[in-house]
Amino acid sequence: MMRKKVEVQDALARNLTTTRTLRIFLSHTVSGQAWQNGELGDGTDLTVNFENGQGIPAWAFKIEGRLLELPNQRSRDRVVPRKFSTFIKRMIVELDRDPALYPDGNILEWPRASNAQPLDGFTIRRTGDIPTKIRLIVHLEHFPEQYKVSPELGNVLGIKEESRLGVIQTLWNYIKINGLQDKVDRRRIRADDHLRPIFGGESVVFQQLPELVNRYLMPPDPVLLHYTLNPTIPPPERPSAWDVEVRVEDTALKNRMAVTVNTSKESLQDLNKLDDEIALLAQSLHNSHLKRTFLQSFARDPAEFIQTWLASQSRDLESVLGSGPSEGATIRAEELRRSDFFRLPWVEEAVAVQEGMRLAAKGMQ
Repeated sequence: MMRKKVEVQDALARNLTTTRTLRIFLSHTVSGQAWQNGELGDGTDLTVNFENGQGIPAWAFKIEGRLLELPNQRSRDRVVPRKFSTFIKRMIVELDRDPALYPDGNILEWPRASNAQPLDGFTIRRTGDIPTKIRLIVHLEHFPEQYKVSPELGNVLGIKEESRLGVIQTLWNYIKINGLQDKVDRRRIRADDHLRPIFGGESVVFQQLPELVNRYLMPPDPVLLHYTLNPTIPPPERPSAWDVEVRVEDTALKNRMAVTVNTSKESLQDLNKLDDEIALLAQSLHNSHLKRTFLQSFARDPAEFIQTWLASQSRDLESVLGSGPSEGATIRAEELRRSDFFRLPWVEEAVAVQEGMRLAAKGMQ
């Protein structure tokens, strides 16, 4: 348990990430259109007020989004949802309109500033009464930052988009699987047929891998969305929606792991008690395994087992007495000169065993 706690502490020191689904909604509203003026039903013509814009045909294009909740997520694991703008690094909106008729900003760009206030969505308002095609270019903010891997390296590693650290780890796994690390100088990496064009030679030093990887990393492709805004008809009742994947910090897992680490005094005592119980059970399993092995060996061949066991006991006795086999003696010579040595409790049993083995061998002849 304590080892697991240390592993959790080590994991918390790293960036815990996960892939979530970001749902982007596109919709529009219109005002002052001819079909709206006709809905009055009294045949009167609305007067256009150029000062406040009343009666001028116009529309508003809305861009909104939110992160979808995880299925079966516990209520206590839910966190305050992030604003939509925090997932966007840069956004470009292109309006396909005649600049001669509508010169007021047909290309809009929103780069997120470091001190920008988070927003739930964006609204673009323009005048006009003709259908307009809109192209939305969204550069997502991933955590950690993602890169597009060039085909030269991506085809070798089998990845198209990954973080810088993820690409280096994948390359290192490829090196270990294919045994490309030099047997003598472990810092040197040998190139195979696939890595030779990437390394630009037969080998590189391990410290050069990050620099080599950086050469094959490019900005990721943006998300492209297309929308047609037609002010001549009523807008759709529901907005159009697109789902895109985004890498974010796994705050839910991090919070759960933090609770495991930040335990109370009572919980720590319980963990220590569980550790002691696990140690006792592990020792009991080990002893049972030794006992099972012992009995299985005896059941397969009792005679051979006894011979092996006596030989083992003899070696243990010689180790205890500090003697060894030499010139036919199995114990030290000075011990043989002591008459009380032969009166030890084990001597009688040893003589009986030896004599029984001698008689058994004689009877087999």
